Amino acid sequence: MAGGVATRRPPIRHNDYSPLDPPPLGDWAPSLSVSVVVPAYGGQHALDLTLASLAAQTYPGHLMEVIVVDDGSDPPLRLPDIAPEGARIVSSASDGWGIAHALNTGAAVAEGRIIQRLDADMVVWPEHIEALARWHHLSDYLVTIGAKRFVEEPPPDLSPEGLYEHARAGSLGEVLDLSNALASSTEQTISRTDGLRSSRNPYHVCTGPTVSMRRETFHAVGGVDPGVLRGEDTEFAYRLATHGVVFVPDMAARAAHLGLPAQRVDRDRTVRAVAPYLAHRVPLRRDLRKDGGRRWLVPYVEVVLHVDGDERQVRAAVSAALEGSVSDVRVTLVAPWSRLSPGRHSVLGDPSFELRVMREHFAHDERIRLADEVVPTPGPTPFRYTGPVSVPLGRETLERMIAAVQEDRSGMLVVDLGEDGSATLERAEALGRARLLGADDVVTSIKATHGVRHGTKAEFWPAPRRQAPRPAPAKAAKPCANQSSASRATRSLRSRLGAAFRELRA
Repeated sequence: MAGGVATRRPPIRHNDYSPLDPPPLGDWAPSLSVSVVVPAYGGQHALDLTLASLAAQTYPGHLMEVIVVDDGSDPPLRLPDIAPEGARIVSSASDGWGIAHALNTGAAVAEGRIIQRLDADMVVWPEHIEALARWHHLSDYLVTIGAKRFVEEPPPDLSPEGLYEHARAGSLGEVLDLSNALASSTEQTISRTDGLRSSRNPYHVCTGPTVSMRRETFHAVGGVDPGVLRGEDTEFAYRLATHGVVFVPDMAARAAHLGLPAQRVDRDRTVRAVAPYLAHRVPLRRDLRKDGGRRWLVPYVEVVLHVDGDERQVRAAVSAALEGSVSDVRVTLVAPWSRLSPGRHSVLGDPSFELRVMREHFAHDERIRLADEVVPTPGPTPFRYTGPVSVPLGRETLERMIAAVQEDRSGMLVVDLGEDGSATLERAEALGRARLLGADDVVTSIKATHGVRHGTKAEFWPAPRRQAPRPAPAKAAKPCANQSSASRATRSLRSRLGAAFRELRA
């Protein structure tokens, strides 16, 4: 596998990739190698058709390899006669199973500069790989998404040889029933958002069956999470988004998914199976985090506090962060914790006494992390707040700040705190983009790609409302003379009746 291009990182505003001008299909010279990774479990006939369509690709054969990852099929999968020249089957690593695990296995042995994921029940048109790969020759932080339609499963007598011939002739519609094909819901979103250029969360449509990216991008986010058995593509796409990538759909990369979507078969079960995985790992899915009092795997906000005040001040700032209206928060306390030696030391006379006491206060709370320095990005946590301990967060401060940056999709909010300095809220996606662009000045980079917003303390730390004084309770009225006389008469009557009743019993 060979080939390469000069690295180009044009600044792109949000997800508007309009500055990129891809070459027309068939009228350019590719140089980047592609590894098509196909996770598969059973379904030999569908796989045969997928490989036949890959054998008819217009992308240069010497720049393309196909890796089928057999995820424990019984009987084992085999390569058919009609398959790309660089195709091979590898067994999924023995320490796990599932689509994500198989994808990671294939990516680990891939030699291509581009990794293309393709499902084992997809038939792709001849220009599919070329259409997606051409974008990666323009920039190295893109994720490209192919088009797909769902068709009825093809008849068993459709041979790979026949499909290959039709693919080469440009007549796949004669062997696949496209007249009754179901459009993917993602295509509707792509159309509605100007090809995702105006999408606020373009990762939503990156749902797996055909998607490609640079190999370093795949590995930079840690690959696909093998612990996510349903919705692994959405969770992976979310981490790619916080990494700062740009999502580019290309409708010229046509494909047919053999069989109806799972939602059409059992929508309720499909949705319920995905929900818990995404609830824990995709904080932007606020609709999935409605259970009160819960702790989530990935927090919504990281609150960074530099431990430079006294103990009471730091404790007050931590408590304010954890007791706000935004509950899924993690606090990072930054101080030279690693300097605290574990060996024998004077408990009361230790020069690091204050820091040791502080550590003991917070070391056993799972919501608090002790760190020597701030990492470049909080991803996959979508937001990071940094502020002085001298100005504790108000109950609704984080909620107000997040609402402000979500309103105009800005990448950073800077709040002037007067003599106490400033507080910032950063979007992980914007920080990730600045890193991908190799920016020396992060703020300037974020201003160009996402925008920087400024605010005042009064906007986000509003003064508490004054409560109107409560009216004094009314004094009980003194009983009048007539009331006292009536009470005495009543008591006298009760006494006489009681005496008469006792005489009768006697």
